[in-house]
Amino acid sequence: MSRPTRPSRFWESFAVAVVKPLSWLLVKKDWRNGERLPRTGGIIIAANHLSWSDPVLLSHFLFNNGRWPVILAKAALFKVPFLGRALNGLLAIPVERGSSEAARSLSSSAQRLRDGAAILFYPEGTCTRDPELWPMVGKTGAARLALESGAQVIPIAHWGAHELLPYGAKRPRLFPRKTFRVTVGPPVDLSKYEGQPLRASVLREATADIMAAITEQLTELRGEKAPETPYDPARR
Repeated sequence: MSRPTRPSRFWESFAVAVVKPLSWLLVKKDWRNGERLPRTGGIIIAANHLSWSDPVLLSHFLFNNGRWPVILAKAALFKVPFLGRALNGLLAIPVERGSSEAARSLSSSAQRLRDGAAILFYPEGTCTRDPELWPMVGKTGAARLALESGAQVIPIAHWGAHELLPYGAKRPRLFPRKTFRVTVGPPVDLSKYEGQPLRASVLREATADIMAAITEQLTELRGEKAPETPYDPARR
């Protein structure tokens, strides 16, 4: 039976057997507003990025709330023995960063959206470099994909993965057991950009709206006030 939005039963069962027990073992859960995730149809899930561990922890949350996340991963990872085979099996999309080939990942994502998949985007492109770990200025790929496809953008914020595995660390900090908090926001309203040419200024504004929606959710999780101006690594 065709499963255009999910891996083969072998790869899905393999991932679930590895990720779910590992996730339950490593962190406690504070999951909120999972009912806001559309259960069917192509959607773009836009999330903040704190740690190399958060794709695994966030995938557990998404799976338990009815969606298989299609992840964009560095193309170099697809060349690693077994890992590359697993990424292909799990329907991940390779991204060639800093290359003219980068547009291929958006084209692949657009096709997956038409098939009804949930594409997991980290608009920042990398783990945040903000000193207080707030979301940075985002890259425009998710906004372009949303405006071209008409797919809903669902903002998700999470907090706690960085305590388990800080950015750049090679060993997790297992004790005391950390809490992974995640919340889902309402779809980002991008209606004001409909019909506009996809100029750089339009894409930047739409991206800023997406990042603001993620930051709003993270403000709720952290119970703190976010910076008025997001961190921009290009200006540092």
